[in-house]
Amino acid sequence: MCSKFNRLIRFVPQSNPESILIGEPIVKDQDVGLATYENKLVEALVFSGKSVLEPGTATDKVEAVKKLLSPLEVGEVGTIRCIGLNYHQHANEVKMAIPDIPVLFMKPATALGNPYPEPVVLPFLTQKDDCGDFESEVCVVIGKSCKNVSESEALDHVLGYTASNDISSRAAQFAQSQWCFSKGFDGSCPIGPCIVSTGLVPNPGALHIRGLKNGKQMQNCSLNDLIFSVPKIVSFLSQGTTLLPGTIILTGTPAGVGMGFDPKEYIREGDNFAVEILPHIGTLISTFENEK
Repeated sequence: MCSKFNRLIRFVPQSNPESILIGEPIVKDQDVGLATYENKLVEALVFSGKSVLEPGTATDKVEAVKKLLSPLEVGEVGTIRCIGLNYHQHANEVKMAIPDIPVLFMKPATALGNPYPEPVVLPFLTQKDDCGDFESEVCVVIGKSCKNVSESEALDHVLGYTASNDISSRAAQFAQSQWCFSKGFDGSCPIGPCIVSTGLVPNPGALHIRGLKNGKQMQNCSLNDLIFSVPKIVSFLSQGTTLLPGTIILTGTPAGVGMGFDPKEYIREGDNFAVEILPHIGTLISTFENEK
């Protein structure tokens, strides 16, 4: 898909806290997620559009970021499609067989969450069993409707890529055969900090992902370890089903999730977790609070 941008962010500007803008970071190699977390200046060239799906064109206006938002709004994403067990090393970690076809589960649109400074709220059910877990993932954003597409044409329908965290309640997950309930709570799918175009990332398999809990590296893997590639995932999900613009697809997580450690490395109130995807995408940072 031909994009008219390299990287876009959705944000609240310092000049008008009541407005929401779309823009391209001025410093092309700045990790806007990390910069925001460290309270450093992030400036963006404002685009004329109101959504990354229709960003319009660049204006001559520059704005400083007050608050970073998810690249897409809740109303734009529809049902969030997620691929489970899609890294060889993660399948080995949880001692499960390599699947023959992609494993799909869904999150509701209400699971969409913003990057830092908005916290992820751990629900009562996760607190009760002390089982909140993280999953660093590359997120695919569909830009053009597609149905029954082949692998060779799949990327023509992709707008770009961002980072995501598939936050899970493990006790609920393993008490059921379906995962939607355990992974679908409000805010359990933060995405960001920016969306990167397919022009800037022509080969998503070249991306590298890390997950860091309170600064400690937990996950570290290249997307060349994927069992099912991004084109394969998009093609598979489109068979018999229309993927609308704004559809987001979580592509799976590498080894190093909290439940794989002894003792468990679960997420609790006061923790922070960073999903770093390089090059270009940067770091999605989330902090955590308990539901009160």
